[in-house]
Amino acid sequence: MNPTVIPALVAASVDREVGPRRPGAIYQNIDGRFEVLALVTDPREAAKLLRRDSARWAVIVRDTLRPDGQPFAIGSVWTTSDHLIREGKPTPVYVAAA
Repeated sequence: MNPTVIPALVAASVDREVGPRRPGAIYQNIDGRFEVLALVTDPREAAKLLRRDSARWAVIVRDTLRPDGQPFAIGSVWTTSDHLIREGKPTPVYVAAA
């Protein structure tokens, strides 16, 4: 496989996993209603935010149903149980080299 194709494949995979969660988006699932504050695609920073050994991305959200909702990082993939309420800014996914 051509080495220049690999980053594009990784970015496409991350884009599918993140779904429409771009800064400014609001989505809801069984856990709450969340505003997306940031999308982190630097693997080192994402792993640090998620307190994991490795991660390709992280989304920083705030639960809008809680008046005291504090921002926190998540790494769960977008599923059919997630429902987009408001679209975010059209931000392409760029994955930094690991």
